[in-house]
Amino acid sequence: MTTVHFQRIGNTKDLLGESPCWESGVDEAPDSLYWIDSLAGTLWQLHPASGLTVAHRLPPPVGSIAPGAGGILVVALRNSFARYDPQTRALKHLGRIDIDHPDVRLNDGKCDVYGNFIVGTMHINRKPGEPILGGLYRLRPEGTVERIGAALALANGPCFSLDGRTLYVADTPARTIWAFDYTPDAPLTRQRVFVRTDEFNSGSDGATLDAEGFIWTVLPRAAKLARFAPDGTLDQLVEVPCTYPTSLCFGGPAFRRAWVTSISKSTHLTGTLPQDGGVFEVSGLPAGLAPKRFAQAAG
Repeated sequence: MTTVHFQRIGNTKDLLGESPCWESGVDEAPDSLYWIDSLAGTLWQLHPASGLTVAHRLPPPVGSIAPGAGGILVVALRNSFARYDPQTRALKHLGRIDIDHPDVRLNDGKCDVYGNFIVGTMHINRKPGEPILGGLYRLRPEGTVERIGAALALANGPCFSLDGRTLYVADTPARTIWAFDYTPDAPLTRQRVFVRTDEFNSGSDGATLDAEGFIWTVLPRAAKLARFAPDGTLDQLVEVPCTYPTSLCFGGPAFRRAWVTSISKSTHLTGTLPQDGGVFEVSGLPAGLAPKRFAQAAG
């Protein structure tokens, strides 16, 4: 098995680093790695070829980002969605979800193969027996927002099977990754357990697929990456050199590199190592896939 190597890149130190995504350069634009400090509202843009890091400001808290057509990014804010243009720094608001509650906000998201953005919510400070508010939402390119699934306490790591017909999404406190049947014009159906992560003493956070259709997920409280086969069998565990890793993405030439974000001080977790809150470049993993993009709105 290939040796996995981690190297911290740059000197950024996020409170809650999340949602890394790779943007292959278009026209004369260089390749970029994007990620967010969710609590600070910072969108980071790294040009790996030069090492240049650029900071953009977004309204905090930011749940997640994904690449879109023409070099824009789609952004999940507290209870709404927006397009962000890194070139002009213009933020254009799109649709909103159907709830406005101080303890409910949008969290992790990914695009499907049809160009929609799928995002789940988190509901904090719930009292015993209090129902979970929010849901799993689909944002269409023209700004329409649809609730396609019931709320999870803390939705994380949405990603799709190679054929796009299965959505995987974790409920972190429940230490469960769920699988759903997915179509672009209907709610989610046939919810079932994909993996339970109790044996790792950690819920699952960010996740993505590699080119073989295996699911990579981050186990923050175990400081590990886990690779699961499409049938849910554990294939590989990789230790990460930080206290609380959060999410990962593939990128670089032939998508042979990966990047992992981490926490220095989030709402409930505080790192204990000097490198906590940093971003780590990873080599030695299987090849990944290009991220799915948010489509350009018609008209």
